[in-house]
Amino acid sequence: MASNQSPSTQNNSDEIDLGQLFQLIGRGFNAVFRWFLRVFLYLKKNLLILIGLVVVGFAIGYGLNQIISKKYKTEVIVKPQLESKNYLYDVVTEIQSNIQAKDTLFFNTIGINEVDFTGLKIEIGRVAEVSNSESDLKYLELLQSFENTDAIADIVRAELQNKSSFNHRITFYYNNAAFGKQFAKKVLDYINSNTYFNGLLEIYRNNAQDRIEQDEKLLKQVDEIIVNYTSGLANKGNSTATDKIILDNQEQVNIADIFEYKTGLIRDIESKKIELEERTVPVSVINLGETQVEHKSFFGKSIVLIPLLLLSGFFVFSALLYLNKKAKSLM
Repeated sequence: MASNQSPSTQNNSDEIDLGQLFQLIGRGFNAVFRWFLRVFLYLKKNLLILIGLVVVGFAIGYGLNQIISKKYKTEVIVKPQLESKNYLYDVVTEIQSNIQAKDTLFFNTIGINEVDFTGLKIEIGRVAEVSNSESDLKYLELLQSFENTDAIADIVRAELQNKSSFNHRITFYYNNAAFGKQFAKKVLDYINSNTYFNGLLEIYRNNAQDRIEQDEKLLKQVDEIIVNYTSGLANKGNSTATDKIILDNQEQVNIADIFEYKTGLIRDIESKKIELEERTVPVSVINLGETQVEHKSFFGKSIVLIPLLLLSGFFVFSALLYLNKKAKSLM
């Protein structure tokens, strides 16, 4: 039939297709080679101009680095107490607004008489903490496997409080190194002068101190019970030993429960003492960093940025000249 092709005709067609493919690949390589050649000739032709622009750019950048004053910063790690996080962020925003407005009257009221607003800025953000989501899920699953007891509720409450009370970083930016550190200290004093939270802290500390005193009294009574129980065992001998203690109201208490209760009292006393040490001000200062020079990124430095701008401008100018020349040739 006419539609059937011989094997020789099909082979010739395949050879033609492959030949066209190789020709296209060859043309592509030639186009790329010609482009690289043109770039090389362009750079060779303008080599002295490019070197001159780089040298001039480095010189201008170096000069600007010497003229422009350095910027400094102080980083402070803080921890809000008694749910004072919103207050902390609001007061930092307030201070930054007064900096932008250059409100010297406001800063005079907080004890800063002479303010250098040059480069002055304050920022705040939460300190990033490493968290393992998989381990957190396993921990929650483990808690769900226990019965709904007061102990589990206390653990969950403590974990939630720990997760919600992140540390925060307040960053002070300034150009005057001698002024910046003192400014940061005055601002922190102003933040911790809030009468509402200081009143709450006073009540909290008084309650915690009373709790410690009550626990210590109970701890002495428990120690007396344990000493009397031990003395009774020594006097009666092991033959009459029992793990029960009979109190004055004739109620029997397991000795293991007594020791567990004592351990709970000790832990409660230690916990309250730590809280008394931590919760002295509305916003605890964990670390007040030293003054440090603010380092810019590599491409943000004048000695690098100026040469790049000059080279980019020259390349754009050359491209415009080339396009203009091509446009005239087509007219």
